[in-house]
Amino acid sequence: MTMNNIAQKFVSGEVPELITLAESKVYRLREKLNSGEKLCREEKNWITEEVNNNGYFKNAIPLQGYRFDFSDVLKTFIVKRYGRYNEYRAIDRTSLRTVIYGRIEKIVEI
Repeated sequence: MTMNNIAQKFVSGEVPELITLAESKVYRLREKLNSGEKLCREEKNWITEEVNNNGYFKNAIPLQGYRFDFSDVLKTFIVKRYGRYNEYRAIDRTSLRTVIYGRIEKIVEI
């Protein structure tokens, strides 16, 4: 497995070597998925929350200048809440429900 399968550099400046991030949660989860292992509920919820709460990417999690892409396991959902529609990325409906606060009228996978 090459390091490019784990993350890609997305900034032009100096960043630490990718291997120095090997103990981070996002690195370990990407590595786990790459090796074909299943994620537990807490890990699915964490990825869903991090993807939806960062301002850089819709399908990835940024860490110290690297982009950890999870588009291979994320699905796109349209959620209706309080009469408004919003688009979210999540591993599944259950993890999406854990990161959305308030009353959900409808969730549709697209």
